[in-house]
Amino acid sequence: MTAAGDYEQAGELRMGQVGIANLRVRTLDVARLGQEMRERVTRAPNLFSRVAVVVDFGGLSRAPDAASARTLLEALREAGVLPVALAYGTRDIEALSMELGLPLLAKFRAQYESGNQPAVPAATAAAPEPVHMPEPVVVVPATPATSLMHPSPVRSGQQIYAQGRDLVVSASVGAGAEVIADGSVHVYGPLRGRALAGAQGDEKARIFCREFHAELVAIAGRYKVIEEVPQALRGKAVQIWLQDDSLHMAEIT
Repeated sequence: MTAAGDYEQAGELRMGQVGIANLRVRTLDVARLGQEMRERVTRAPNLFSRVAVVVDFGGLSRAPDAASARTLLEALREAGVLPVALAYGTRDIEALSMELGLPLLAKFRAQYESGNQPAVPAATAAAPEPVHMPEPVVVVPATPATSLMHPSPVRSGQQIYAQGRDLVVSASVGAGAEVIADGSVHVYGPLRGRALAGAQGDEKARIFCREFHAELVAIAGRYKVIEEVPQALRGKAVQIWLQDDSLHMAEIT
């Protein structure tokens, strides 16, 4: 096991929309990347075992060669996750994706790029392969200045997504359920599944819940699993926000 806090991680894992994880490679150290991922899967197997992962080489000064990339993909598979695509980047990344036989996904780069970056031309990205989504899925079109109200319990296997707005759940969120909002997430009941706020990169979004038991919480891709949450906050009314690129949690009194 790696020692916590004594070095910068080789790979920064962030949760994307619809349960796909984005692995931004900071250091092309295959052994470390594989070990870090293996530890994540061991620590939270229900969340990370066989999860779809988009590999993002944008944190490197140049794209790796195909042999190195294949070695990394195999190490990730051995660690228990499933690399399904590369994140859109340079022409070298596009060529690499073709050599590896993987699609390119553009939307996962949005959380890392500044707001003045040019939009990705539609013709430059290959169509992604289908990725399994939990069923049933409810996607509600955005309505300005209006929160999506969900009055009934969100049950295991369900996913509720509030596009372009806040999500308010006035009942419980069960284990294995997922609530997602481009804005903030408010749960006025027990939160036992996953809650993802700021799904499109809004770092000012927050998560509020009346009774915290969440498997995973994330804001703009930065996440914590239940094992990383202080015992004193479990079962309490909690708010979660992003500050200095990390999640902070506090009891609501």
